[in-house]
Amino acid sequence: MNQNKTDRRQFLAGTVGAAVALGVTQGVQSADAKPKQQFYELRIYRTPSDDKQAIVSNYLEQALLPALKRIGIKQVGVFKQIEVKDDHSLYVLIPFNSLEQFSSLNDVLETDQQYHQAAAEYFSFPKESPAFTRIESRLMKAFKGMPQLKTPEGAGPHLFELRTYESHNEKLAKLKVDMFNSGEIEIMEDVKLAPVFFGEMLIGDDVPNLTYMLSAPHRAAHEEHWDGFRMHSKWEKMKAMDKYKGTVSKITNWYLEPLPYSAIQ
Repeated sequence: MNQNKTDRRQFLAGTVGAAVALGVTQGVQSADAKPKQQFYELRIYRTPSDDKQAIVSNYLEQALLPALKRIGIKQVGVFKQIEVKDDHSLYVLIPFNSLEQFSSLNDVLETDQQYHQAAAEYFSFPKESPAFTRIESRLMKAFKGMPQLKTPEGAGPHLFELRTYESHNEKLAKLKVDMFNSGEIEIMEDVKLAPVFFGEMLIGDDVPNLTYMLSAPHRAAHEEHWDGFRMHSKWEKMKAMDKYKGTVSKITNWYLEPLPYSAIQ
């Protein structure tokens, strides 16, 4: 009888100890856990004129961005191209914490009465004269090497460069992503190219590709930072590695400036 009580006490003590140890371990794991990789939607609102651009911009400022903020999406960037006179497009970068959050957005907006009230003018245009021509949408997954969007340090507005690297097959596209995760991101940060995000394209045009954004106080500083990157000793070693040769078949870039209400300045 006494032996059974002793065994039971030892069993309970061991169970409690294991539970405590498990809780501690889980706490340590939670503390050490890396941030989850975000998903990014890049929307390009194609508008035919300055007047229509202003209408879409007002919709973004007064309706969409406040609605996104109400569901916790705050770091939304809104940009337009600089040095391009005939492009009236607006570029909108929306970070999502999960695919579920992304996929449920339209349902959330459908039931948001504040959103619909603020967007009334935008939705009132007839099909013969819409506010925009089309919306292009691209969905990306953040790189492991930079899983969360980073806003530029210091007072804005900053200059932004949006860059897309295409590859001629999926294997090479993944290798280029690996190149960034294995050191290229660190080199960019070291020379103050100030990355905002890196995204592997899941759905969009010109796939397979990756897209990322850099920032700088102004164009001269940005070019200086690029010079530092090209001359960096670690970059010289990385670009000479056989495994990374031929991973990029085409590079396209856009220089952007943020609109005054953009959360990314």
